[in-house]
Amino acid sequence: MKEIVVVSGKGGTGKTSITAALSYLGNKDIVLADCDVDAADMHLLMQPDFGRPTDFYSGELAEIDQEICTQCGACADVCRFDAIPIIDTQYTIDPLNCEGCGYCPRVCPENAISMHEQNVGQCYVSKIKTGATMVHARLGIGADNSGKLVAYVKNEAKRIAESENRKYVLVDGSPGIGCPVVSSLSGANFVVLVTEPTVSGLHDLKRVFQLVKKFKIPAGCIINKADLNETVRMEIERFLQEENIAAITSLPYDGKFTEAIVQGKTIPELGENNLTEKIETAWQKITAIVE
Repeated sequence: MKEIVVVSGKGGTGKTSITAALSYLGNKDIVLADCDVDAADMHLLMQPDFGRPTDFYSGELAEIDQEICTQCGACADVCRFDAIPIIDTQYTIDPLNCEGCGYCPRVCPENAISMHEQNVGQCYVSKIKTGATMVHARLGIGADNSGKLVAYVKNEAKRIAESENRKYVLVDGSPGIGCPVVSSLSGANFVVLVTEPTVSGLHDLKRVFQLVKKFKIPAGCIINKADLNETVRMEIERFLQEENIAAITSLPYDGKFTEAIVQGKTIPELGENNLTEKIETAWQKITAIVE
């Protein structure tokens, strides 16, 4: 079983649409993992049944027992996150500001504060329209620890792929270079970088590739909307050559991307067209490299 992670240095490059198209082509050979948990949207294209929901707990939240609390204010004095405001003459915990550091219960003279594990989201193991399995999650509003949730989603996808004898785990990672991306890259066999020929696209491609290099993972690149700016596209191609990044394919700007999204479909579902042919070739090239 091989793990393929699709990432982009910035949002809006078409990363999720491309990952969904690759997933459709991979069919039942893959287990799909949507690790963009902060802004999950793969379900819009793959139509999961949201089966087998599991609550995900991570981090702690302080709780004040108002019957014991004497309103001394010691907790609020030491809270560096301003998470203990006074509401209706009572000290209360602001769940969005509380970092779960556990300092306030240590200074409370009445032992009125306790720490409780937080439910920060839900993870689902679903069947999607191709008949394959998709592992995805929904992070709670304002919830933290998305990196840990990404790790949970990935590990569950790998466990299922091994138990069902699937060839690949295909991961839709988050854009950028933050903690969720680091978690997405951990343990990967191959990384697909999706970029666009814009100044910000090239800048952020270089930035995310520096992260990929830290993990020593082989990488390939798909240039989406490649005909938008020929000068920047050529700069991207030079960068790929310099860094020994496989040039997987270049996709032209095409309204079928939008058409597919509006219909809730992947690009190959629209039938034979130039984009579909290029994405099919890209999937063949990716699997050949991985194998």
